Amino acid sequence: MQEWQARQRERTKEWHAYRQKEEAEEERITNEYREIGMRLKAYPQEEVRKARILVSSFIRAGGDVEEEIEKAAERGELTELVLMVIWNRLDIARRDDERDAIRSLDLLYRRVETEILKSEATPAMRLLNDLLNLHDGGDNEKWLKKCRKRMLEVFPREDPFTVVFPAGFNMENREGRIELPPQDDDLLLRVDFVREVDELLKEVRAVEDKNKQQIGFDPESVAYMLKQQEKMQTMRQVESLLDLASSLKW
Repeated sequence: MQEWQARQRERTKEWHAYRQKEEAEEERITNEYREIGMRLKAYPQEEVRKARILVSSFIRAGGDVEEEIEKAAERGELTELVLMVIWNRLDIARRDDERDAIRSLDLLYRRVETEILKSEATPAMRLLNDLLNLHDGGDNEKWLKKCRKRMLEVFPREDPFTVVFPAGFNMENREGRIELPPQDDDLLLRVDFVREVDELLKEVRAVEDKNKQQIGFDPESVAYMLKQQEKMQTMRQVESLLDLASSLKW
């Protein structure tokens, strides 16, 4: 009898310990979700509501999500708050270990972030992004030919006369005061493109040199290595574009 009571007391003790552990875990999860929810408290609730509706529309769009994101960008609806709403959903999916949701939300976050950065980018950086997107993973020579054609379309000719005067301007038949053409805010000179891309490469190289680390063979290290290889490939493409723009002839 005493032995049975001792076993029961031990089981009761183990049960209480288990319940305490479970309650502590539930409290931790509740606090984490509360913390996630608090991130949006600094924003006006009407804006939060609209951002949530927009993010939900992206998730429901399926194969049309690219078009929906571009339309939202044109309407000026892509903001830091929209990114925060996506990040919150992603954070919850990670805590719940929902693999498919994590992958989809991560892609959505990066796509919206890219669209926001594109809208804030200078003409040089927008052109760089367009040129990189021309690469279809195939032959580099064909890609560079496409890029050269695009550059010739974008950059104005650089001889002094054609920079100042439009095509077809006839100096001999011109009378009176010569008006300069209106300044185009989106006009991109080749020299400005070269300068900005060169500065970008210097900044990226400086960060890469600072963050160099030993690579092991564990899953995290292998994933990091693959990401670095992808980044280095993009850098080589940017370097090729810089060389092309630097030596461009009309």
